[in-house]
Amino acid sequence: MTVPEGPADLTPAWLSEALGATVGAVTVTPIGTGQTGSSYRVQADDRTFVAKLGAEDPEVRARVAHGYRAEVAFYERIAPTVDVPVPRCFASRISEDGTVFVLLLEDLAPAQQGDQIAGTTAEVVVRGAAALAGLHGPRWCDPTWKDLDVLTLPLVDEQTAPGMGDLVRMATDVFLSTLGDRLSAEDRETLDRVPAAVPAWLLAVPERFALLHGDYRLDNLMLAPDGGVTVVDWQTLAVGLPARDLAYWVTTSVEPEVRRTVEQQAISAYHGRLGVEGYALATCEQDYRLGQLHVPLIATLGWAFTTQTERGGDMMLAMVRRSCAALRDLGTLESL
Repeated sequence: MTVPEGPADLTPAWLSEALGATVGAVTVTPIGTGQTGSSYRVQADDRTFVAKLGAEDPEVRARVAHGYRAEVAFYERIAPTVDVPVPRCFASRISEDGTVFVLLLEDLAPAQQGDQIAGTTAEVVVRGAAALAGLHGPRWCDPTWKDLDVLTLPLVDEQTAPGMGDLVRMATDVFLSTLGDRLSAEDRETLDRVPAAVPAWLLAVPERFALLHGDYRLDNLMLAPDGGVTVVDWQTLAVGLPARDLAYWVTTSVEPEVRRTVEQQAISAYHGRLGVEGYALATCEQDYRLGQLHVPLIATLGWAFTTQTERGGDMMLAMVRRSCAALRDLGTLESL
């Protein structure tokens, strides 16, 4: 079966083969403006789907092929083994070199994508935390995660952790030199302290791990009118302390004053749904504090090594500001 390189390849013949049923009329319309890929709403007779394809630019496709491999592998091999809410996948294909792919997914309308900059409500924060437990709990500390061949963020050890610290130092310097004048002096000082803590942080608590979404935030969740959440964009898979995802979600989703009122409820909702025997709530709270460094890690690397846009800068600034406040509130850097 061929792999569509663009929307023109989503023909009735291709869809008929993908769905195993004859498709007549097809209409394809773009959705959003993804930086590393393209999404389209596909009207196939009386059914609608969302088709996710690679970026139009071949250079971008080559650069992020590892992310395409991760997302296809998630829907094909991983999603059936966990209990996180994701769109139903009707077809998936990827080229041998990983630069061209397609996912034919359930159309979640009227659900809408979250807005990272605007933030969300305390209720959505709690719902998102509970949904996240469905990713971590079913295969908590599964040793086969460490053999997964599609991790976007590599596993680290004592030899490679310092190199990650150096990489985050470089990314942080880029962030501060381009966006730092839009941060407060207190936030600049907090962010500047992060890279030195990264190696010890990456090696902390090796006995607790799970598969991480890696970028579990509002822009990567679809929010339904009835309050339901569905998780999308699985291109940043990692393995590490599970509460890294939790901390990233709670801290980046709301302003600090809201986070301070809802984070205990969100942690409890997550912990209550995990179903992991012997994992105490107090330990989960400690892991949440430690996991806070995942926010500046992803934000600075994302800004330094992907296409920089005006909205991207506004988004990363919102995330970093919220993160720096949480790092100070929770004493994360001091604990390392």
